[in-house]
Amino acid sequence: MSPRQSRPTHLANLDLNLLVTLRALLRERNVTRAARNLGVTQPAVSAALSRLRRHFGDELLARAHGAYVLTPLAAQLAGQVETVCAATERLFATGRAFDPATTEREFTLLMADYPATVLGPPLSRLFDQEAPHAALHLQLIRETLGSGAGDTIRLVDAMVSPPLGHFRTPGVESAPLFRDRWVCVASAGNPLCEAESFGIEDLARLPWVVPYHRDEGYPSAAPATRQLTALGIRPRIAVRVESYRAVPDFITGTRRVALVPERLAAPIASAHGLRTLTCPVPLDPLEEQLWWDASHGEDPAHSWLRELMVRAAACLDA
Repeated sequence: MSPRQSRPTHLANLDLNLLVTLRALLRERNVTRAARNLGVTQPAVSAALSRLRRHFGDELLARAHGAYVLTPLAAQLAGQVETVCAATERLFATGRAFDPATTEREFTLLMADYPATVLGPPLSRLFDQEAPHAALHLQLIRETLGSGAGDTIRLVDAMVSPPLGHFRTPGVESAPLFRDRWVCVASAGNPLCEAESFGIEDLARLPWVVPYHRDEGYPSAAPATRQLTALGIRPRIAVRVESYRAVPDFITGTRRVALVPERLAAPIASAHGLRTLTCPVPLDPLEEQLWWDASHGEDPAHSWLRELMVRAAACLDA
C-alpha cells in the first residue's frame, strides 16, 4: 500500500467515529475483539479498518505468525489516538453533572515513575473506593520535558512534576502535592560506604547515573542534575536513563552513584542491596506538584480529580 500523500485534513471532512474504532483496533489487534468491545458487528469494524487503511496509506494491522501485529505507523499512532480520544471525551463531558460513584469517564495522568510509585498505592485505593466504574490512564514520562510541556498538559487531565520554569506559562495552574529529600545511593562495595565521612570532592570524582538528563548542553533541567549543579559538581555522567526505577540496575556492583528521592530510595535499596547515604551538604527538597490546564477549572469531574490527588498525597505522611 503506497504512502498517503501529505495534504491538509479538516475536521469537517472526518468521521470522528473512526477514532474510537482505531483506538479499539490498536488496543486489541483483532477485528473480532474490537467489534465486541465497541458493541458493533465485525463487518462494521472491518469496513472501518479498510477506510482507515486508505486514509493512512498503511496496513496498520499486519499478519505475522497467525496473528495481527501493529505496523510501525500503527505503533506510532497508538499513543496519539489514546491521547486524542481521552481529550475528546473530556471535552464533551465538561459541564455535565458529575457523580464519581457512577461515572465511567477515563482520567489521564502524566508523571514519571517516581511519583507514580509513591502516589500509586493511595491514589489507587481512593480511586477504587470513590469511582469504581471510572478508568485511570497513567502515562509515564519517557524523557525530560522541554519547552512544549505547556502543550503536553493540554492533552491530559493533569501532570505530576517538580516546578520547572517552562510550566510557569499563562493558562497552566498547579497545586502542591508532596515533598521529598534527596539521598545518595551506592553499591555496598563502593568506597563511600566504608568511609567515615565524605565530601563534595569525593562525589565529584565518581561516575554518576542520572535520570532524565537531556544531552543538550549543561546544566540540564533534570531535578537531580540541577541539585548537583547547585553543589558545584559537574558530574561525569556514566549512564543516562529515562526512569528513576532503572537507576539501581546501573549502580549495583559498580563505583557509580546517584541522587534519588528518599521515598523511592528505601524500597529500591533493599531490593538491590544498595546503601543510602546522607548527602554531605543540605540539598533543596524535591517538590512534586499537580499541573493542569486552566480550561479544566469549571469541570466538576476535574475538580474532583484534583481534590483526590491532593488527598492521596496527604496519605503519604499520615
